[in-house]
Amino acid sequence: MNSKNSELLGNYDVKRLLIKLSVPAILGMAVNALYNFVDTLFVALGSGEIAIGALAIAFPIHMIIIAFTLMIGVGGGSVFSRAFGRGDKETMENVVNTALRMDFILAALITIFGLLFLDELLVLFGATSSNVNYAHDYLGIILIGVIPMSLQMVLNNLVRAEGKAKLAMISMMLGAGLNIILDPIFIFDFGFGLGVKGAALATVISQVTAFTFIFSMAVSKNSELKINLKHWLDIHFGTVKEIFLIGGPTFIRNTIWAALAIIIYQLINKYAPGDPAIYISMYGVINRVFFFIFLPGYGVVQGLVPIVGFNFGAKKFERLKEAIVFATQIVVVYFTLGFVFVQFLAVAIFRLFSETNNAFFIGYGSDAFKIISIGYILVGFHIILSAFYQALGYPVKAFLISILRQLILFIPIVFILTSIYGLNGIWYTFAIADIIAGLISLAILGYELKALDKIIFKQKTHQ
Repeated sequence: MNSKNSELLGNYDVKRLLIKLSVPAILGMAVNALYNFVDTLFVALGSGEIAIGALAIAFPIHMIIIAFTLMIGVGGGSVFSRAFGRGDKETMENVVNTALRMDFILAALITIFGLLFLDELLVLFGATSSNVNYAHDYLGIILIGVIPMSLQMVLNNLVRAEGKAKLAMISMMLGAGLNIILDPIFIFDFGFGLGVKGAALATVISQVTAFTFIFSMAVSKNSELKINLKHWLDIHFGTVKEIFLIGGPTFIRNTIWAALAIIIYQLINKYAPGDPAIYISMYGVINRVFFFIFLPGYGVVQGLVPIVGFNFGAKKFERLKEAIVFATQIVVVYFTLGFVFVQFLAVAIFRLFSETNNAFFIGYGSDAFKIISIGYILVGFHIILSAFYQALGYPVKAFLISILRQLILFIPIVFILTSIYGLNGIWYTFAIADIIAGLISLAILGYELKALDKIIFKQKTHQ
């Protein structure tokens, strides 16, 4: 075992360790979020507001890809970090190779299925006559790059689990940074002038590059991952089960995001007073900026998970609690600042995405975003609690928390409120679901911290 990484996760000052592991993840996430933001901005400037809908319509399938990938990456990372804490090299090797083989097979199936049924998927996702051609052009290319994109994300999670957060950060920044550079070259007329097709091509090329980098690092002699390139169908099914159980909540959460996007687009098509395409584009902007705000916050969680997993495996519960409390403080403050950001800059954001300075697009879109952002103040508690249960390997609890905000609360509320308030009911639902989920998560997190205090007390009395 790499004694340096073991010493880092098990004995380094917890607050400094969380910052040390989180900052690279935050930077990587920030650059990735910036890429999504800039990607949408370039599409808007190159092809107009309606073209933003192509990226919005592609969002559900993108989230399904992420759902499978993060299920494997988060589940595998949790198993790996706890095995790392125990010094169990056999489990460490099993989980790495099983996770990569699982991901390759699932990614290939998604690519084949997506390309065969692309037209049917676009109808399901709520594409309109105004944006369907844009969406077809974009998704048709994105699907080709699913395998390298997903393998890169799995490797990033595994690399973080061995305590090499900077390496994962470099991989993410490489892919996102290259994408930002290639976007204008492929999209605008001074380059290849390919519009939304260019945006998709830039994304695929960038993801292949990022995967090549992280894979080359993962197979090096300095890595704990021990990737075996032979016997690709040799999958350890006991490990598969554990990955599914632990990563399942992440899969469900992201799949629900895809389902919610489809529901939202269908509700927009039903309740929009005019062409629904413009409202779908508004939601597309909100969604991109939402991830611009949220992804760096999730970087803190990514720094937290290996600390919790390792110290749980090593039975260092006091360090575990300290990490949870400090991470919660950071995340709650961060998302509160995100709320303030939206309240003050929503109009400027929508003006930036409107090539024609469309007053309705800017005015209605910014008002909707301000309503949605109210729930940001409390959503951090929900994010921390879900990560806490996943890192400990508690799949049932993690599952229940993961579906609370998006499934148990959002879906019934959105149908009730849209029947009363029409299109505005969608925006009210986001805020209400986040607030309720945040309050429930705060209460449960408080209970879990008290339970940890009892374990810590017993541990100290027996020393």
